[in-house]
Amino acid sequence: MADAGLPVRFGWFLVPDAADPRALVEQARLAERAGFDLVGIQDHPYQRRYLDTFTLLAALATATDRIGLFPDVANLPLRHPAMLAKAAASLDLLSGGRFELGLGAGAFWDAVAAMGGPRRTPGEAVGALEEAIGLLRRLWSDERSVRFQGRHYQLAGVRPGPAPAHPIAIWVGGYGPRMLALTGRLADGWVPSAAYLPPERLAAAQARIDEAAAAAGRDPAAIRRCYNLSGRIGPGGGGFLDGPAGQWVEQLLPLVVETGMDTFVLWPTESPASQLERFAAEVAPALRQAVAAHRGAG
Repeated sequence: MADAGLPVRFGWFLVPDAADPRALVEQARLAERAGFDLVGIQDHPYQRRYLDTFTLLAALATATDRIGLFPDVANLPLRHPAMLAKAAASLDLLSGGRFELGLGAGAFWDAVAAMGGPRRTPGEAVGALEEAIGLLRRLWSDERSVRFQGRHYQLAGVRPGPAPAHPIAIWVGGYGPRMLALTGRLADGWVPSAAYLPPERLAAAQARIDEAAAAAGRDPAAIRRCYNLSGRIGPGGGGFLDGPAGQWVEQLLPLVVETGMDTFVLWPTESPASQLERFAAEVAPALRQAVAAHRGAG
């Protein structure tokens, strides 16, 4: 995926730790004041120390004014598409059209099964995700009644509504060949994490998405490319995203102009509040400037 020329956006990865709920709301407000574009929240309902992701997103929808919100990514096996569509549309209305849906096929199957969810093979997980994407879009539509008989989901005349405030984008979190092909065929965006897909593997994954999009008659440039990153801004270090702000800019620039990533969601490895402020003040504007200079030179 070549650089599509999209504006570079920045997100904050908010860990839904239940120990101090009010601090999570304030952290989201701080990210908004600092100029971040998005807040993403992981969705692991079986984690006893975490708040429910969608309940927290609802609180943030009314506590913020500008910043975008999304689950990073929603746990499909524990969230039926009909209820997920209702929750997503509700969040979009509450936030004034600031919600997008990050969606994952599932993982940690023992924990999912312990909560009563299905234990799916990789092939079944991809098939369920494909069914869910189709159902979500129908349930956000103006269809009078939605009926569906699939392998994983069945609906017997559900009336869609309420309609979301804007066309909600579906960003898929996935890594395997079938998931990447599904992303290219059906999704509005892709959300990998550097912990599972390091930068040197991005190009091959991007190519698979682009090939699937082109084969489906879609423009690959219309698919957003978000990257969850973990790191530390500060002296010393020397590894990937572990060092001063200038090193961050040098390492992120090629991911935009060569690999085609357009959005970066930061999960700091230390001192979240100070790292948030440093990223917003030292990394984000410098990277945007470097990208603009590279594009201008091109």
